[in-house]
Amino acid sequence: MKNPWKILFSTPIYQNPWIELTEHQVINPNGGKGIYGVVSFKNIAIGIIPLDENFNTWIVGQYRFPLNEYSWEIPEGGGKKDLPILESAKRELLEECGIIANQWDLILKMHLSNSVSDEVGYVFVARDLSFTQSQPDETEQLEVQKIPFDLLYQKVMEGRITDSLSVAGVLKLKCLLNDKKF
Repeated sequence: MKNPWKILFSTPIYQNPWIELTEHQVINPNGGKGIYGVVSFKNIAIGIIPLDENFNTWIVGQYRFPLNEYSWEIPEGGGKKDLPILESAKRELLEECGIIANQWDLILKMHLSNSVSDEVGYVFVARDLSFTQSQPDETEQLEVQKIPFDLLYQKVMEGRITDSLSVAGVLKLKCLLNDKKF
């Protein structure tokens, strides 16, 4: 389908190493003039659901500055756009949980907030796990918890886990497990 939006001109408003905010003067699909702000992300969002042979998984707890609250979520982080997504996923799982996986399956691609941002996220299931020391970033103060996958699913369904990559990834994996595709 052809793009019904027309951009008259764009003005960069703000940028840092992670995001850029641009204001666009536009003609909307109905012909009216207006503005549209877009947050562009400089990295790709990546989430991982590590899953052992007994269907246990690992979640990460950390204080999330933008929310001003503590959040439990699947291991996740950002990957550079010029690197393979899987390479970044392996790095994140090792950094946050000290886990190395020999089997990786991409189960989800999603746009995280497509009304205001171009951020793309991917969720992998990591299996055939081995363990070593975690290597969190200097900005991370993480708590790692091993729990049964069904308990993680229950926490999502009860609204106790609200991170978008975590919710979408857990729901997708639950469907795949129910359909015996994993």
